[in-house]
Amino acid sequence: MIKIKFYLFLFLCSALSFAKPLNGYVVAINDGDTFVLLDDTKTQHKIRLAEIDCPESGQPFGKNAKQFLSDLIFNKTVYCQVLNIDKYGREICKVYLEPNLKTYVSSELVKAGLAWHYKRYSNSIELDKFEKEARRCKRGLWAEPNAIAPWNWRRN
Repeated sequence: MIKIKFYLFLFLCSALSFAKPLNGYVVAINDGDTFVLLDDTKTQHKIRLAEIDCPESGQPFGKNAKQFLSDLIFNKTVYCQVLNIDKYGREICKVYLEPNLKTYVSSELVKAGLAWHYKRYSNSIELDKFEKEARRCKRGLWAEPNAIAPWNWRRN
């Protein structure tokens, strides 16, 4: 068991070492999980938060998620680990608040009940725990008895 944990640790460390870092100032909030970052060279980057999916703007709690994200990061400097680029050209990132890097933005949205842990793209035990707690406490979108996940909403 210890051997498995050790190899898992090495794998995670190597995966994180390949993530491209990106720092910048948040200049616009598009929705609950997408924003625009301005880097030191004045280049704009469209950033999509990794590991979560927020309600769409037309869904219940979509505007709440956008406002929450705005209150958390707008006009602030953030640190991003670029993991990938999606089909829309957005950089998929793990985003942290500076200077302490202790606040993981995706976690804050899940804890507040304003995002789903996107299990299709993430196996985070921590995000799963936060979502279960938000559901149990009926926080945010979990107050709705029949909350529709955004990936299902987009199909309709």
